[in-house]
Amino acid sequence: MTIPPVECDILCEDSNWPDINDNVTSIIRTTLGHIDYTHPCEVSIVLTNDEHIRTLNRDYRGKDKATNVLSFPQDEPEMLGDIIIALETIQREANEQNKSFDNHFTHMLVHGCLHLMGFDHITDDEAEEMETLEVQILKQLNIKNPYEI
Repeated sequence: MTIPPVECDILCEDSNWPDINDNVTSIIRTTLGHIDYTHPCEVSIVLTNDEHIRTLNRDYRGKDKATNVLSFPQDEPEMLGDIIIALETIQREANEQNKSFDNHFTHMLVHGCLHLMGFDHITDDEAEEMETLEVQILKQLNIKNPYEI
């Protein structure tokens, strides 16, 4: 597995977010390396709240509710796109699923990065492929299968 050079621009829009900046780039690099993406690239990460992600979800997907992660791929090879993650939603999901915040955040970051690379979960086959990749990547990051917890 070749791990590409990656620049992660992190914007924290909510002061309640814990300091996770040190891990973000390595998580993105591991994800891209696992799917054999080897080009230098940039990813923008926005750490936000439920209110902001709800607005984005409504405006871009027609769903007027908060969600855990949104991804906005770009057409430029060096700029993969934006990953937006909502603090309250992933805190709530982590608690409901008895997962650590860090592990669930990592899962959502991997999930968002895979969306930037064109993976989706609209059909059952797509969902199975994407979940399999997530489990494999999380295993590399020493995180148990989130679908079995």
